[in-house]
Amino acid sequence: MGKTKIETIEEFSHVLEKENKFILIKHSLTCPISKAAFDEYEQFTAEHETVPTYYLYVQGAKELSNHITEHFDIKHESPQALLFEDGKVKWNASHRSITKESLVAAGE
Repeated sequence: MGKTKIETIEEFSHVLEKENKFILIKHSLTCPISKAAFDEYEQFTAEHETVPTYYLYVQGAKELSNHITEHFDIKHESPQALLFEDGKVKWNASHRSITKESLVAAGE
């Protein structure tokens, strides 16, 4: 499965319908902390290819990022990792809390 970039509300809605459980990463292209978190995410996906994961670049998907914030009543952070299960956010982490280990724990 690996990781898939999404950019639109329509793509996200399709993922919500298709996947019972998945991880979404909100990544900022201009933030060094976000780069470190994304590196951790990439290590996680390399070792856990069966876990469905998706990511968005906040700068290219502001409408989708805002939609997730509003629809799921989750404070916007960047970087941010969200675990969706049964159409709801079950876990989220931001900034330096996004590590390979925290993603493993969330995805299990």
